[in-house]
Amino acid sequence: MTPDKHSDNHWMAHAIKLAEKAQQQNEVPVGAVIVKDNNIIGEGWNQPISSHDPTAHAEIQAIRMACRHQNNYRLPGTTLYISLEPCLMCAGAIVHSRIGRVVFAAKEPKAGAAGSCFDIFNENKLNHRVQCEQGLLATQSSQLLKQFFKARR
Repeated sequence: MTPDKHSDNHWMAHAIKLAEKAQQQNEVPVGAVIVKDNNIIGEGWNQPISSHDPTAHAEIQAIRMACRHQNNYRLPGTTLYISLEPCLMCAGAIVHSRIGRVVFAAKEPKAGAAGSCFDIFNENKLNHRVQCEQGLLATQSSQLLKQFFKARR
């Protein structure tokens, strides 16, 4: 899985568009897309409020779709693009689904599990390592989140 910065930008921009979809539904604007062989196999946006489901984060939605698409609960050889650093629940699901690479935009200093509060992807006690990169289109994602929370206050 060789990273291609042009493709990374394209897929992260798509994740941010999905975050905008969440925002239109009055959900916290987070979007996620899973790519394999330069094709989308799963995507999602935050929906816990509208679905009355605390597990309906963008990453979980994308993982569920990708697993159905692949007819497998494991997703080796995939990259997950997320507009916000994953939480502990989502990081656990990423490890369990064997996603190979995660690229996220903005850090989540209050609940991030990819380096901010926890560093699950580098935890030696786990049996799967996830390559993780951060900061791609972080400004765009951060602005979207700031605008959302400003409007809610």
